[in-house]
Amino acid sequence: MKTEQLYDSSPYEREFTGSVIATSDNRIALDTTLFYPTGGGQPGDTGVLKIAEQSSLTVIETIRDKDNPQLIWHLIEDQCQLPLTGDVIHGEINWDTRYKYMRMHTCLHLLCATIPAPVTGCSIGVNKGRLDFDMPESTWTKDDVSGSLMALIEADKPVSSYWCSSSDPIISDMTRTMRLPPAFDGKVRIVNVESIDIQPCGGTHVARTGEVGEILCNKISKKSAHNRRFSIELCT
Repeated sequence: MKTEQLYDSSPYEREFTGSVIATSDNRIALDTTLFYPTGGGQPGDTGVLKIAEQSSLTVIETIRDKDNPQLIWHLIEDQCQLPLTGDVIHGEINWDTRYKYMRMHTCLHLLCATIPAPVTGCSIGVNKGRLDFDMPESTWTKDDVSGSLMALIEADKPVSSYWCSSSDPIISDMTRTMRLPPAFDGKVRIVNVESIDIQPCGGTHVARTGEVGEILCNKISKKSAHNRRFSIELCT
């Protein structure tokens, strides 16, 4: 079993219709979904699933199946009556939260392009995010980083994505993290910020850098002898 992942092709959609293909405890898997599953530093989407003539089910987290990563589970808030296999579901994601994730995830790609070092860690929150870099020393200031990022944001460059064979040697050249990205059906998703950054990434992003809006680098910290953490927040 696997779930068609609409968030890849239609990240700006907010509602969708799918059918139940499995249930387990407080989890529901659908044949198609807009809900992004936790991964790559980006939290899973929340929202609601609605069944005809039944009350809405609140989705508190979305995750991939640990044994079958192409199957996506929607975790339901309460141990309520779950739908049956084959039932048609109308889903709605929490768009305000998702859009902030999209803006921040795109901003972190710009940060990758700004700081010339391998990435050792990533985290995305509703209004904040951070990247850890393998950097023994750093001369960057918060103002330097904020100014560089704002220049890239205001350039309003397009952001696109495509799939590449996981066996293509260019994948390792593009990868900024310390390990290679996961592949699905022998393919890896590549995100391209025109003339700024290109690398494997499975997250959701805005269509143009200008959508990121005003940001601020609010902290640069030393996490270990070889790690520097750059923290970013959305100002609008």
